[in-house]
Amino acid sequence: MEKSAKIYIAGHRGMVGSAILRKLEAEGFDNLITRTSAELDLRNQHAVTEFFEAEKPDYVFLAAAKVGGIVANNTYRADFLYENLAIQNNVIHNAFLCGVKKLMFLGSSCIYPKLAPQPLKEDYLLTGTLEHTNEPYAIAKIAGIKMCDAYRDQYGCNFISVMPTNLYGYNDNYHPENSHVLPALIRKIHEAKINDHKSVTVWGSGTPMREFLFADDLADACFYLMQNYSEPNLINIGTGHDLTIKDLALLIKGVLQFEGELVFDSSKPDGTPRKLMDVTKLHNLGWKHKIELREGIELAYQDFQSRY
Repeated sequence: MEKSAKIYIAGHRGMVGSAILRKLEAEGFDNLITRTSAELDLRNQHAVTEFFEAEKPDYVFLAAAKVGGIVANNTYRADFLYENLAIQNNVIHNAFLCGVKKLMFLGSSCIYPKLAPQPLKEDYLLTGTLEHTNEPYAIAKIAGIKMCDAYRDQYGCNFISVMPTNLYGYNDNYHPENSHVLPALIRKIHEAKINDHKSVTVWGSGTPMREFLFADDLADACFYLMQNYSEPNLINIGTGHDLTIKDLALLIKGVLQFEGELVFDSSKPDGTPRKLMDVTKLHNLGWKHKIELREGIELAYQDFQSRY
């Protein structure tokens, strides 16, 4: 990407989009376009068409999405399917119409089958049944991957798809019901500590295994791939390491210096047993994460304390 290139970051106020924005600014890019959801509703086809015709960006990072944890995904199934399809349909199609040089579509590890072999290789896509609780979100993201490939096949568009593992970091969502597991645990354990509670209840058995990537590492990977990757299909972005939810909770408990005990509520859903990304393809291209989990949790907790 040329330093003078006009770059549109869709979803720049979210955790991922804001990390990409920080990375581009740090690299000396200053022709960056952003719009809040109040300024531009990406679900509105006419509004998105007008925006692209007026701005004509050279490059697009599509990080805008309706996201949430198990509860949100399972409760707002229609919203997650419709809104994510609408956002990506509008942005990808208008990127084609306006001759965008390159677009990056960001998906999620939940696109893979619930019981796919571990670690998750890129070619496991569409080889089995999805996890029910986040199936609508996963289907929308799979459609986005296939859409990028279809526009590449039919029109020669340089549209690429990246699939990050579970993310956390600055600007994360700490909502009590709608957040993902790591920020939810930070909030729960923090509140238990300041209220002098003797225990914290953690959803599920604690046995599922999850991989976590700091959002600024993801932004670094996205920047690297925008420069060095132009292939169909998708590429995983992760650390290649995972741990149990129990060990994650214990790690957060240690970082926050909470003295109470952790109680696991097995009546609550566990979700997919394991979701470890195979990052061989990414490592072979020359990129590897820099921020390890404990350091990342410390940074995220500082951000949480400064904002709440």
